[in-house]
Amino acid sequence: MSANTLGSLFRVTNFGESHGPAIGAVVDGCPPGLELSVEDIQLELDRRRPGTSRHVTQRQEADQVEILSGVYEGKTTGAPIALLIRNTDQRSKDYGNLLETFRPGHADYTYWRKYQHRDPRGGGRSSARLTAPTVAAGAIAKKWLAAEFKTVIRGYMSQLGPIVIPFKSWDDVPNNPFYAADAAVVPELEAFMDALRKEGDSIGARIEVIAEGVPAGLGEPIYGRLDADIAYAMMGLNAVKGVEIGDGFESVSQRGSEHGDAILPDGFASNHAGGILGGISSGQDIRVSLAIKPTSSIRIKRPSITQQGEAVEVQTLGRHDPCVGIRATPIAEALLAIVLMDQALRQRAQCGQW
Repeated sequence: MSANTLGSLFRVTNFGESHGPAIGAVVDGCPPGLELSVEDIQLELDRRRPGTSRHVTQRQEADQVEILSGVYEGKTTGAPIALLIRNTDQRSKDYGNLLETFRPGHADYTYWRKYQHRDPRGGGRSSARLTAPTVAAGAIAKKWLAAEFKTVIRGYMSQLGPIVIPFKSWDDVPNNPFYAADAAVVPELEAFMDALRKEGDSIGARIEVIAEGVPAGLGEPIYGRLDADIAYAMMGLNAVKGVEIGDGFESVSQRGSEHGDAILPDGFASNHAGGILGGISSGQDIRVSLAIKPTSSIRIKRPSITQQGEAVEVQTLGRHDPCVGIRATPIAEALLAIVLMDQALRQRAQCGQW
């Protein structure tokens, strides 16, 4: 299994398994001199960690990060930054019935077909548990981008199943477990999730991520386009089945006179393109939207097969997110930060300082 590294100059290598002793990341390419502490990273991990509300998995992981290298006297040295997060609340026995069967819609089947051997405990490498190191690495990228360009990256949930969540205020986002930008909708979301949990089923979600203060010029056509790199990274996030940049699929029904963002002496008149033109950042806000599928691990019995091809019904027990989208916002922010920092370093290497 070799494809565990994201980025070219700012490179993040992810390691570990859901029920192994620890998970983590090695971050290569962070410039020296960035002030960095455990607290900087822990703040982001606490936004993603499990067990924070009744609407997510009740696995109790503190997700306490350890910086093993690359930081001295509070600043990055330019050496690889090793980040470690120890697993402390594994319950591998919950997966005993999955040793030779496959959850419908899950990577169980494809991992077995590819490798002929898999770790069924919590899904092994396919578990959303492995997004914690991504968030840790993204915290570094977020801080560097803020220091260099005053870039701000933040996201929110815009839809939970059939419930569309209007954007009201960024102030509402950190004050509810759904990252909803309208606190008035939260009671409806909670009632929906309570009923869903009782049914033993799951649901999908839509997440919006916006980067403000991104300099113009990031992106390398033809095959290093900024939007292509963003889509590549986001599709690497568990359960993501669709990525839109700007208006995305809505642009199909738009005319050129509407979709093309007029350029005025004081800036762009609109942002249908989502801040990227020809694969290069325009200096506008970068807008990314993600479609996240329903969780595959559900209590409802589903038809499947054994490794021998025999028909069987599969029921997933244990602790699982009935909607992985609820905790996806900080992960999507981290991925966008990693891509933007990598592209910024590539721009600096090719064209010098801004």
